[in-house]
Formats: sequence, structure tokens, C-alpha cells
Amino acid sequence: MDKELELPVKFFCCYDEQGALIARCQTMADVEVLKKMGRPVVRVAEMTEEESVVCSLTDTPAAFNQDY
Repeated sequence: MDKELELPVKFFCCYDEQGALIARCQTMADVEVLKKMGRPVVRVAEMTEEESVVCSLTDTPAAFNQDY
């Protein structure tokens, strides 16, 4: 596979008002879905490139999001 064609995979961590991690999402659209579902998303932080790679290799973020 041509390295120039590979796009970096980005993931986002969603936190509640206490700073607890409540979800990991691959897109900001996923974050918006969580908000519409009533999840108390107060802060969203983009994972570092290294964290994103680990997340993509270990499991999908949807597996962590128990609501959908």
C-alpha cells in the first residue's frame, strides 16, 4: 500500500463534568450523536497520533461506546 495515500486516523476522547472518560469516538459526528443521546459530554480531546494508532489496532471506539 502506498504510504502517501494513507490518511492519519484520528480518535477523540469525551469527558464528563468530573473529567471521567465516557467515550472514545472516531469522528466529531460520533461525538454529536452522543450529545444528542443525552450523554454529558463536557470536553472533547483529540488523541495523539500514537494513541489513535493503538486505539485503531486494539478495537473500534464503538466497542467502548456502550450506548450505541
